[in-house]
Formats: sequence, C-alpha cells, structure tokens
Amino acid sequence: MQAKHLRLILGDQLNAMHSWFKQIDDDVIYVIAELHQEASYTKHHIKKITSFFAAMADFAQMLESKGHRVCYLTLDESIQYQDLPHLIKSLVTHYQCESFTFQRPDEYRLWSQLGNLPAQDGLTVYEADTEHFLLPFDQLPQHFQVATHVRMENFYRFMRKEFSILMEGSKPVGGAWNFDSNNRQTFKKADLKVIPKPLIFTNPAEAYLQRIKHHKIKTIGYESTNVDYPINRQQSLQLLDYFCQYQLPNFGNFQDAMTVASPYAWSLYHSRLSFSLNCKMLNPMEVIQSALTAYQASEGKITISQIEGFIRQILGWREYVRGMYWMNMPNYAQQNALSANRDLPTFFWNADTKMQCLKSAISQSLEHAYAHHIQRLMITGNFALLAGIDPNQVDDWYLGIYIDAIEWVELPNTRSMALFADGGWIATKPYAASGNYVNKMSDYCKNCRYNVKEKLGEDACPLNSLYWNFIDQNYEQLASNHRMSFPIRNWDKLDPSQKIEIREKASTLLENLDNL
Repeated sequence: MQAKHLRLILGDQLNAMHSWFKQIDDDVIYVIAELHQEASYTKHHIKKITSFFAAMADFAQMLESKGHRVCYLTLDESIQYQDLPHLIKSLVTHYQCESFTFQRPDEYRLWSQLGNLPAQDGLTVYEADTEHFLLPFDQLPQHFQVATHVRMENFYRFMRKEFSILMEGSKPVGGAWNFDSNNRQTFKKADLKVIPKPLIFTNPAEAYLQRIKHHKIKTIGYESTNVDYPINRQQSLQLLDYFCQYQLPNFGNFQDAMTVASPYAWSLYHSRLSFSLNCKMLNPMEVIQSALTAYQASEGKITISQIEGFIRQILGWREYVRGMYWMNMPNYAQQNALSANRDLPTFFWNADTKMQCLKSAISQSLEHAYAHHIQRLMITGNFALLAGIDPNQVDDWYLGIYIDAIEWVELPNTRSMALFADGGWIATKPYAASGNYVNKMSDYCKNCRYNVKEKLGEDACPLNSLYWNFIDQNYEQLASNHRMSFPIRNWDKLDPSQKIEIREKASTLLENLDNL
C-alpha cells in the first residue's frame, strides 16, 4: 500500500504530544523499528534493550489505536537491513514515498546518518524538531561555545529567569539560587526506616528477550522477564506522581547520600524519571510543573532545598549537558586531557571486587541498569579517574549499562564530570576523592575489607594512595588550578619518604586492578 510521506520515530522519540500526531493522515506512514545497529553499537544492559523495545512497541500500538498508519519492525523483520539509512531507502522505495521526515536525533551518530542520506529521485527530505527540550536548538550557540568552559550556574540562572521558575520578580525564591550546601545529609538509623519503596511496573519482557537472544545481541547485566520501568506516558505519569508524593519531600536532603542498609538502597529518594524523560514520554516542563505543584501544596513539608535541588537537575543540568554536547561534537568523544590509557578492570562487568563502594554501585547497576548521580560520579567515576582508565572504555561502560544513557547526556557526564578528560569545559576541577569522601557520604566503608583510614599497608583503602598518586602524576596540570590548591599544598607538605611509599603502593595497585 502506497504512502506519500514516510516519518521516522526513533526509540528515544516517543513523544505522544508531538504535533505530528494531532491529525490523522492516510498519506503518512510512521516507521518504528528494532534495529540491530541500535542494539549493538555498544554492549547494552539487557534491561536497557528490553525497556526500549517494550516502550517502542507500546508507542506503535498507541498510534495505531488512534488511527495512524504504522510500520513497526521487530529485529526479525529489520535484520535484512544493514543499517538505518538502508532501511529508510528501502521503505521509501517500497511505499513509493514523495518525502521522508525525521525528528532531529539527540545523538550525533544518528544525526550524521540521517543528515547524510543519499538523494533519491523525486524524494524530499525534511528535518523536524522533537518538540521536547526547553531551549530551542538554534539558540544553543548563544549560550555555549566550542571547547570553552561554560559555567553551569550562570546558565541555570538564565533558565530560571527565562521560564520564571522559582522566581519572585527578578529574585530567586528563598533568597538564593542554589541550596546545594543543604543537600548533603547522610542517613541515620531512623532515616533508613522510612525510605519509600520504589514504584515498579510489571511489563512483560519475554518476547524481547527471545529476539535479543535469537539474534545474538551481546549484552551485559542481569536479565529479567519483566520491564520494571515505565514503557508509556501513562506509566511515566504514575512514576512522576509517586515521586512528587513520596520522594520529593526528602529528595534534596539525601540526594548525595549512599547506603547498603536499606532494601531500597538502589532507589532511595531519586525519581528515576530519566528513562521516561530521555525517551520523551514526559516533557521536562510538565515534570517541573508537577514538582512545583506538589511543593506549593505541601504546606511546608517540601522545603525550598528539596524542590530547588530537583528543578536544577531538569531545568539546569539536563539542558546544560545537551548544549555542551552539541557544541563540542564530534571532537568531544576524542578528549583525553589527562592521557588516561589503562584498561577498565574486569570487576566493572561482574562486581567481583573487595572494595565495598565499587561492589555496591556496580552490583546495583548490573541488577537494575540504574545508579544515582553520586554513585556514577563519585564511586565508579572517581575510581576510573584515579586509576587513569581509558575514557573510551569508560564511555562505553556508562553508555551500555544505564537504562537512561543516551550519548548526548552520557558523554558530558562521563568524559567531563567524572574523568575531567576535556580539561575543564564543564567541571572547574577534577572530581577526585579519597576514601574519606566515600566514608562521609555513605556506610560503604563500615564492612569493607579495606581500612578507609589507612593510606599504606595491605589493608589500606586503595582510593587513598590512588588519590595522592593522581595528584602527583598530574601535578603540573593541577597546580595551576586554584580549586586544587588545598590538595596540592597537602601533597607538598608530605615527607619525601612518604611520597615514595605512596607512589609504590599506588603502582602496585595499578598493576593489579583486577584483584582489588
């Protein structure tokens, strides 16, 4: 059956509110496809792939139920096409289309593919907006420059003013723009008893698992016959409501805290809305407005610290990393300012390590395809920074293991924030930390094989000597950074003999990373 117009919907473009769907047009056919290239361009978590496939299938069914024409292809049907451009060219020919339209992809990799489709006789190619992000794409150059540090706080204040969020005229609500200093509490025994149970969904995954195995897609992580995450807008809205009611009242207080002493340690007070947002099942402004409504109706139970901390993640950070990504691609993916080149230890794939902090964060990631931002930045990311792990390998791991990881948001968080591989485009210093930080913000160290108080010796926490070795190995580059002046001075004060011992301890650890 012919169609004049072919429109592509990618797996992270499941925006039911898009203007495309306001009218039924029999001349338009939408293509949604499980693609081998998307399932295997990196080694993804099995739950990540099943969640994407389930959400895509649900979206296709929703469109069909409303009367739209949909060409939905599973891996079984799409395997004959070598890549996305081959699929599009074949479908254009099959349906005898006059035009092909795609929504601008969020990943440079896909934008390069679609933006360079070879011309076909009589075919017109259009690019549409995803109608998702708050800052229009063509305005990004006004706020971001290539290979240039852009202060997130300045961008965040602009966005607060631009969209009148938490503002009283020209002043921020509460008298300050940022309440981050209030949001560094750790859990006491009483706190652990009231952590809310995470909202889990029961979406069947068996059919997707069978296809993934049949087509020999290589994956990581622990599989499940159930998709726990929202796979449509209705479930996403349920998760948003649940967060606003049960988790937002304590979100800010404990957003940096970590624990092993709760059955809900993997979720805590975090919203876990990133998958729904990044697939565009939710719009960022509706998430912000829902949180604001809960804040205003809470009669003080939700404080300014809680709401501001959450809104900063959506209105500030999420929009900010998108801008940094697009203004610096494709060169972003080649940055390695600290010349890191070691291999990722094998325990990143199986959590078989004696370091309790890494074991907890990685085990959780392998089980749930999820870890919150401090686990990603200050546990796995900090270790990779201190150990000098090759940024390409770290990128692949983060991109594959987390359900919400799409390159536009993963790359700046990993290569810039965690690894300082860009030399300071985002972070003003490396987020390097010894075991003291982990001990301060978590209970990981209590039952660890290693002693967090020790730098040297068989039982010493590896993070301690690795931290000081990191300072030493990158001394010249870090000495000019005023934010690193305190650790630089402390390193300078150490006795030369102790420096030698630290270097030797670190060298032994770095030669045996797989055995930590």
